[in-house]
Amino acid sequence: MASETTTEDPTRTAPRRDVARWLFLPMGAAAALFGMLPWLATGAGLPLQNLWEGAPGDAPFVLLPFSQYAVSLIAALLIVGALAAGVVGRALRAATAKGATALLLVGVVVVQLVAVAQTAATVHAGLQVGEEATVYVVGLTAGAVFIVLVGVCALLLVVRAPRGGALIGLVIGAIALGPWTSALIVPFGSVSVEPPAALVLTPWIAPVLAGAAIAWAGVDSVGRVIAAVATVIVVWVAPALLTGVSSALGTRVYANSPGDMLDYGVNVFGMALLIPELALRPILATVITAAVGLGIRMLIARRSDSPHPVAS
Repeated sequence: MASETTTEDPTRTAPRRDVARWLFLPMGAAAALFGMLPWLATGAGLPLQNLWEGAPGDAPFVLLPFSQYAVSLIAALLIVGALAAGVVGRALRAATAKGATALLLVGVVVVQLVAVAQTAATVHAGLQVGEEATVYVVGLTAGAVFIVLVGVCALLLVVRAPRGGALIGLVIGAIALGPWTSALIVPFGSVSVEPPAALVLTPWIAPVLAGAAIAWAGVDSVGRVIAAVATVIVVWVAPALLTGVSSALGTRVYANSPGDMLDYGVNVFGMALLIPELALRPILATVITAAVGLGIRMLIARRSDSPHPVAS
C-alpha cells in the first residue's frame, strides 16, 4: 500500500503568522503606557501652572506632566516606554518578521503622540491668553516631540542593530530609568518629610545597567569597543546635561531672561560634569560593572569550550 504524503497548506499557516506579527502593535502601545506608569499612578492631574487663568480648581487629567519643573520626568516617561518596546522587540526577534518592527514602532509612537497632543491641548485651553503662554506650551510640546524621536531612535537601535548599535540604544534607556524609578518611589508633586532610603540607589541605576549592557554586547570588535567607550561618555555627560537643563528651566528667577537662564544652565552643567565627586562615580560604576560582567562572560565561554573528560 503506497504511503500517503501530506503537504502543509500555506493558506492555513499564513493567518497565524499575520496574527503573531500584528501582536507587535498592541505590544508597542502597552510599552508606551508602561513608560507613563509613574505619572498615571499619581492620578495624572495637571501640575500647577504659573500662567493658569483663574483659580486652579480641580487639576484636569493629562497624560503627561507638562511643567517646566518636570522636564526630566517627561523625558523619562517617553524614553522608558520606547526602551521597553525595544527590549521586547529584540527578545521576540521582531527584526526577523516582516513588518513587525514597524508595527511595534507605530504602537509606541501613536500612544506617545496622542499623549503629547492631549496634554498640550488641555494646558493651552486653561492658560492665560498671551505670547508668554503660547511660547510655554509650544516649547514643552516641541521638547516632548523631540524626546519621542529620541525614543524612536533608541527603539530601532535595540531591535534591529547589531549588539554594538543596540548598546547605544540601551544606554539611552538606562539614563532615563533613573528619574523614572525616582518618580515611582516619590511620585511627582508629593511632599516627603524624609526621603525614602531606596532613593539613594537611583543614581546608580544608569551606570550599573550601562555596564551590564557593555558586558552583554562584548568588546570583541572595533565597533563594539567604540560603542563601549561611547556608552561611558554618555553615562558621564547625559545626566549632567539633564541636570543643567532641568535646573535652568525650573528657575523662576530667570523666567523672563533667556540669556541669564542659558548661562545658569551652562554653569550647572559644567559643575555636574567636572566636579570629581559627581563625575567619577558613574564612570567608575560603569567600568567596574562592565569589567565584572565581561569577566563572568569570559569564564562561561572558557567552561563551554573546555573539553569534557571522557569516562573510561
